[in-house]
Amino acid sequence: MKKLIVFDLDGTLARSKSSLDDEMSALLCNLLGIVKVAVISGGNWPQFEEQLLSHLPHDQRLVNLSILPTCGTKFFRYAGGWEKIYSEDFTAGEKETIVSSLAKAFATAGFNVEKAWGDVIEDRGSQITLSALGQHAPLAEKERWDPDFAKRKKIKAILDLLIRGFSVRLGGATSIDVTKPGIDKAYGIRKLRDILGLSLKEMIYIGDALFVGGNDYAVKQAGVTSVSVRGPEDTKRVIEAIIACLGGDDRANEVRPQVAVAPHRAYIEMLTAMPTPG
Repeated sequence: MKKLIVFDLDGTLARSKSSLDDEMSALLCNLLGIVKVAVISGGNWPQFEEQLLSHLPHDQRLVNLSILPTCGTKFFRYAGGWEKIYSEDFTAGEKETIVSSLAKAFATAGFNVEKAWGDVIEDRGSQITLSALGQHAPLAEKERWDPDFAKRKKIKAILDLLIRGFSVRLGGATSIDVTKPGIDKAYGIRKLRDILGLSLKEMIYIGDALFVGGNDYAVKQAGVTSVSVRGPEDTKRVIEAIIACLGGDDRANEVRPQVAVAPHRAYIEMLTAMPTPG
């Protein structure tokens, strides 16, 4: 029985650094009304506030939502307000090593960026992130820069040699995330298991970077049932299928009455272990 649905944010629930659209917001609200949900992504807490939380109603359904910024190195839960449960921050020395290594790897890879929008390397406390075009680059520019992840895979290969004692993962549209050794999204998943009192078999993970080297891959390796999506539109269909399993086809179609759930039975068949109400 699946009791927790876990999502990536950028590239899964929303386009990179963009807010949820109205349809996704409505689907997530419906989902939060019937099952526990968690969102785990490379962005820091302010990014979650802007992209996700500001587009959800502030009501009792939020008690079903767990937020894990910076690839699970931080954990927030709602209890009338958002409370930080933990934060696995770097030391000053670790930050210095990572920042210098990111700069060196980027230069060694030989990718010339004519213009950057904002900081290319950002200290998020428990994660250091390289965003090749800057933190505030236009979405169209980011989507053009490395659509097949080839550039970032080259940078990661250099980083893996420079900072062997840290976890290096690809995420978002142009980013590379570095966390403490052994701390990645699988770490966040195990924290969800322990804090919520659920087993890994009771979870489903949905993300767009489940390939080797992607920052979602660690979750798949941990043994969590994982669904790979190509973007928010795929994710919407998966959510509809989950709602259909949990709350019936009528509920799944509340948001998009013109689309029947039947075409998404392939997803539903994957999720046949979902409990049925009553």
